[in-house]
Amino acid sequence: MRVEKMMEILGADFYAGVPDSQLKALCNYLMTEYGIDPKHHIIAANEGNCAALAAGYYLATGKTPVVYMQNSGEGNIINPVASLMSENVYAIPCVFIIGWRGEPGVHDEPQHVYQGEVTIRLLEDMDIEHFVISKETTKDEVAEIMEKFRYILAKGKQVAFVIRKGALEFNSEVKYENGNIMTREEIIKHIVEFTDEDPIVSTTGKASRELFEIREIRGEGHERDFLTVGSMGHVSSIALGIASQKPDKKIWIIDGDGAALMHMGSMAVLGANAPKNVVHVIINNGAHETVGGMPTVAGQIDLVAIAKGCGYPKAVCVDSFEKLDEALMRAKNHDGLSFIEIKCSIGARSDLGRPTTTALENKQKFMAYLNES
Repeated sequence: MRVEKMMEILGADFYAGVPDSQLKALCNYLMTEYGIDPKHHIIAANEGNCAALAAGYYLATGKTPVVYMQNSGEGNIINPVASLMSENVYAIPCVFIIGWRGEPGVHDEPQHVYQGEVTIRLLEDMDIEHFVISKETTKDEVAEIMEKFRYILAKGKQVAFVIRKGALEFNSEVKYENGNIMTREEIIKHIVEFTDEDPIVSTTGKASRELFEIREIRGEGHERDFLTVGSMGHVSSIALGIASQKPDKKIWIIDGDGAALMHMGSMAVLGANAPKNVVHVIINNGAHETVGGMPTVAGQIDLVAIAKGCGYPKAVCVDSFEKLDEALMRAKNHDGLSFIEIKCSIGARSDLGRPTTTALENKQKFMAYLNES
């Protein structure tokens, strides 16, 4: 279905979302139509943030907002849907557009499989009426269901369109780029050179895929790396949990800007606890690259100032490999919590592979490595 036709049927003029590859057509449409405009389109830090933005828009205008997201974000909207938007509380209407990763019967990555199984069930549990859009869905079918949805929305309830793979189409492609010169894969190669035998906890998406391939190229095993294939935004908390129990090991975090923004409160917790054996690296390309490249706000904020404000005693930003190597060496030798922001370009190899071991194998080998004497 043409995304323009769907948007015409919805008739909305405010969208908040977290990008999803399944919704690439919608994301490209919104960037083409609005760009980033707080009056019409905001890319938020997480899906709960989106729901709150939508609530604010409704309170100001009385009009129904639209929130878009991957189905992995359903967990983040449960609280605002149940305790803010509910018809039993403030009765705030909203249309959710949800990319259905891990749909039963459709091959997907392991972190999406169970989420795909419970996608519809979670909507039912939240009492959100839903309609699934596939490649075969027509404009008339969507228009008909939207008329039904308008009665539901008028009661202060929420509705959802669940989008199957390839269901939405948009002709124009949006190219995302920045002026940074370092590629993420080369950055991770430099990090691996300095970590030696130290454990690494890496964020979901292409960073973990690149780390896996770098180990393969170097002829090394993967036992030192915990590849966080899901749970976006929680990698630094996982690392803190490890570091607190293994004070004799230096724990390195490879984080992304979009992931760090999603649950930024974890930086405050990490900084307040100030483990002496953690290096927190955020590779900042200002983009949700793994799901298409739409921008984050990380290109407009001072992550070093945030880290220092959270209690990190050492925090720097680098934009060249020379500065990166100097920062990595200092962090390696520093007896205390360190933070490194690395300015990164947007893009990855077209032939970038995926881990050939399972998540369970990764966990077992990583745990065994952590517990070696």
